[in-house]
Amino acid sequence: MVELESVPELVDPVVVAAFEGWNDAGEAASGVIGHLESIWEAVPIAELDPDDYYDFQVTRPLIEMADGESRGITWPTTRVSWARLPSGRDVVLVHGIEPNMRWRSFCRELVGLMLELEVKNVVLLGALLADAPHTRPVPVTGAASDAGLVTTLHLEPARYEGPTGILGVLQDACSKADLSTVSLWAAVPHYVASPPSPKATLALLRRVEDVLDVTVPLGELPEEARAWENGVNELAEEDSEVAEYVRSLEEQKDALELPEASGDAIAREFERYLRRRETG
Repeated sequence: MVELESVPELVDPVVVAAFEGWNDAGEAASGVIGHLESIWEAVPIAELDPDDYYDFQVTRPLIEMADGESRGITWPTTRVSWARLPSGRDVVLVHGIEPNMRWRSFCRELVGLMLELEVKNVVLLGALLADAPHTRPVPVTGAASDAGLVTTLHLEPARYEGPTGILGVLQDACSKADLSTVSLWAAVPHYVASPPSPKATLALLRRVEDVLDVTVPLGELPEEARAWENGVNELAEEDSEVAEYVRSLEEQKDALELPEASGDAIAREFERYLRRRETG
C-alpha cells in the first residue's frame, strides 16, 4: 500500500467501492464512484502497488499526453480517496480495476486498510448485463450481510449463483472481518452495453443515497440519462427486430411488476424529491 496523504481521524466512516471490468457493465458502477469523487471533492489517500495484482499485458498502463508532450504513464491499480459530507460523516471511496491475480491478498490488503480506518460499513457497487428494457426503471438487486437490510432498502434480493468477480470475493472477506456489507447491482440492457450507461449509474447512485441516508447532487446525470434513453429509442426505431424485442421485454417486465411494488417505487421517489427540496 502506497500512502499518498495523511488521513485525519475519520467520523463514522463508510466505504463505497466499485471496480472496472467484469463487475462493471456499461461502466455504471465505476461511474458512481467517479461522480462522487467529483461532487464531494475527494482527496486521494492511498493506492495499491499494481505490480502485485495486475498483468500488464492484459491490463495495460496508459501514456498520458498534454500539449503534445508525454506526461508519463498511469498504471492500472486501485486508488482510495476520502471525503467529508456536510453532515460531518466521512466516506472512503475505492475506485479500482479488477485485479488479474492474487485476489485473496488483494482483498486482505483492502480490508486491512478499512480496519485501520475504523470502517464499520461497506457498500459495494456492480453492474451486470441483463434482459432489461431500457425504457423502464433500471432494476437494482442487492445482497447484504444483514438480510434485514435488503428488505429495509426495498431491494430485490440477489439470487445469482455461479462465477463471481472481485466484488463477490471482497464481500466475503468483509463479512469474515465482521464488516457490515451491502452490494448493489444495476441491470444494464444487454443490447446496449457500450459505456457509458448513465441511467444505470443514476439508479445505483439513488440506492447509495438510501444506504447512506444522504442527498447527493446529481449534476448533469439526469439529463444524460434522458439523452441516453432517447438515443436508444431512436436506434431501436430504425431496426424493426430490435423494436419488437424491446416491446417483448417491456411486456415481460410489466407483467411481473406488482401494483404494490410500483406504489412503493413512487413513494420512494417522492421522498427523494422532498429531501432534495429540503437541502436546496
